[in-house]
Amino acid sequence: MNRALDLLQPYPFEKLRALLAGAQPPATKKPIALSIGEPKHRSPSFVAEALASNLDQLAVYPTTAGLPALRESIAAWCERRFGVPAGWLDAARHVLPVNGTREALFAFTQAVVDRSPDALVVSPNPFYQIYEGATLLAGAQPHYLPCLAENGFNPDFDAVPAEVWQRCQILFICSPGNPTGALVPLDTLKQLIALADQHDFVIAADECYSELYFDEQNPPAGLLSACAELGRSDFKRCVVFHSLSKRSNLPGLRSGFVAGDAEILKPFLLYRTYHGCAMPVQTQLASIAAWNDEAHVQANRALYREKFDAVLDILGGVLEVERPDGGFYLWAKTPGDDTTFTRELFEREHVTVVPGSYLSRAVDGLNPGAGRVRMALVAPLAECVEAAERIRAYLQERQG
Repeated sequence: MNRALDLLQPYPFEKLRALLAGAQPPATKKPIALSIGEPKHRSPSFVAEALASNLDQLAVYPTTAGLPALRESIAAWCERRFGVPAGWLDAARHVLPVNGTREALFAFTQAVVDRSPDALVVSPNPFYQIYEGATLLAGAQPHYLPCLAENGFNPDFDAVPAEVWQRCQILFICSPGNPTGALVPLDTLKQLIALADQHDFVIAADECYSELYFDEQNPPAGLLSACAELGRSDFKRCVVFHSLSKRSNLPGLRSGFVAGDAEILKPFLLYRTYHGCAMPVQTQLASIAAWNDEAHVQANRALYREKFDAVLDILGGVLEVERPDGGFYLWAKTPGDDTTFTRELFEREHVTVVPGSYLSRAVDGLNPGAGRVRMALVAPLAECVEAAERIRAYLQERQG
């Protein structure tokens, strides 16, 4: 067996199950899960219709590169959304469909990392655990950058030693962040591109939460936006990952894309032809319908705004928590240990959250997730409100 498998840590939800084992929540209170970031809003009916109307494509082998029409719809969406000048994104060279960002992030790491004893993959901390697992299985070492409140929950990139950048092969960024919801500012993205040029590493921007934001007039910038402002029409060393899971409430469709540097995507496509990950044709056709429509995405954001407004109004004054820049998580500071808070909340109120320490790694004695919990506001409004009221009741009882 691959010895690197021994290096993999349990997923946060495995740790959570162990933490809650034996706990007896009140039977009179229905369970409310704020733990798993699975979108619960209704999927767009027109996407389901497109999928159903093309089931005859089950008889067709899909190509790994995907349908030209899908790649073209994605390229057009990137132009509209991130201000990429028309014609810069060649749909045939700069875009690849993928079966969701998780699959793509893992596969990309295997394809890009050049195994060597000093190879580093740099990521935020806390982080989406696939970054770490993909790194270890690719034969590199993860290097974690703490995301602390004093730096807006973004890494302090200025504090990273040049020696780390020199060994870095991939820099993972996540904007809005999971679990913090922090956005990486446009100027910082430009700074990171300059560092990538100086030290020759690839920026892999996980932007699967990019369409969940609060101000309709100011959508957040992405790595492609930075390329556009810099006149970087070749997207050198820049690759972005997007998905329909959060944007369109389609986690079961397993549909997303990778876009950016054609010199990276060309060998990545070669890797994928061996990887066996072609997206079914009917899924591609349904995806085209989703990428071509923004009305359902705006309606989705409105639902999240309503939930954040209601929940933050209830928790204000009893819990240290702020509205994030984007995404659907609250990154709340706990009064005391985050694991104790999580178990007690479950035992007393039948509400499940995730300890922040389970989403982070301790480096030099510091775990940046310790003393915080992640709450996913994915349930319907009424459930989120009830959960917030139970959390407030628990905290008030705890305070005496």
